[in-house]
Amino acid sequence: MPLRFTTAGESHGPALVSVLEGMPAGVPLRADDVDGELARRQQGYGRGRRMQIETDRIEFLSGVRAGETLGSPIAMLVRNSDWKNWVDIMDPAPREADADGPRKRHVTRVRPGHADLTGLLKYDRRDARDILERASARETTARVAAGAICKVLLREVGVHIGSHLVHLGGIDADRPDALPDNLNAAADASPVRTLDAQAEARMMARIDAAKKEGNTLGGICEVVVRGLPVGLGSHVSWDTRLDGRLGQAMLSIPAVKGVEIGLGFETARRTGADVHDEIEAAAGRTRAGHLRRRSNRAGGTEGGMTTGEDLVVRVAMKPIATLMRPLSTVDMATGEAAQAVAERSDVTAVPAMGVIAEAMAAFVLASALLEKFGGDSLRETQRNLDAYLARLDERVER
Repeated sequence: MPLRFTTAGESHGPALVSVLEGMPAGVPLRADDVDGELARRQQGYGRGRRMQIETDRIEFLSGVRAGETLGSPIAMLVRNSDWKNWVDIMDPAPREADADGPRKRHVTRVRPGHADLTGLLKYDRRDARDILERASARETTARVAAGAICKVLLREVGVHIGSHLVHLGGIDADRPDALPDNLNAAADASPVRTLDAQAEARMMARIDAAKKEGNTLGGICEVVVRGLPVGLGSHVSWDTRLDGRLGQAMLSIPAVKGVEIGLGFETARRTGADVHDEIEAAAGRTRAGHLRRRSNRAGGTEGGMTTGEDLVVRVAMKPIATLMRPLSTVDMATGEAAQAVAERSDVTAVPAMGVIAEAMAAFVLASALLEKFGGDSLRETQRNLDAYLARLDERVER
């Protein structure tokens, strides 16, 4: 079975649900493996009050026993603590009062830049709450839960994923030539998950200023994956190319508007000699075929496949659509000009977006790993990977 996941739940509903199918049996897994990632998603300077209300924890409903995956679907539940304040508004059952008019907190003053208006028209609803509750980035909690399990699988075969913030609100962070061995430990120590202490101070001041203005900020995070073997993905069909799959996964994250791998758009401004990575022999680098790129401008992919170099993906997030000083819109109940609704929101969620991007990368890479090496159990997958790496060694010996 191919690896796949689905999520369910509304932002202010009772809970979020994540179901991951296709994970091999025998992967060591505890709730802490997931909860740690959920906690990382909730961090970041500039987050709103919702992060103070919720302390996300998963409950395994199926697929895990005695600390190991079973090979069956893994179902997880994350309860919404704020549900108690929204029962009357979000109750699935009809109520007598519904006949008297819309429920409290109904939304007709749709927000520019949000799914409110388009979803309201597409699904023929009168209350945009029917759209925004699912379109909310709260849904990414369930994605991070699924991605956390994929990260455990990848870690078991020597692949590690991290991220850090490289831009926020017009401020660039200097990227060190050599990233820390434990990238997430270093990034998570920063309130904005950047490795540049000087940029960190300026970013936090920028967030404070935007909050006073009732405004929001976007930014860019960089995801780095180490330890990938050469040859995940494929060049033979458009939908098997790994870079394309990563792009789709990243662009599915709410408010993400751009993705680049390696130099990305900069490659269009340079000559071939300044873009392509020269290759040399490198004994001992089995996962890269005992070869090395002298640079990594390609960002770890060529022809839709991993090269064995670090995979480097940058993800751009636009400013959040909910402004405390709302933009002009139309009230869909009256057709008149109005100010957009101001739902509770963050000034910026870019630091958290990096954690979500890690989860989406983990899912895509775990899928590609299982496509290449198969296995109904972790031990079988590992044996198949070991055989592939042994074959790469044999090529050098010949």
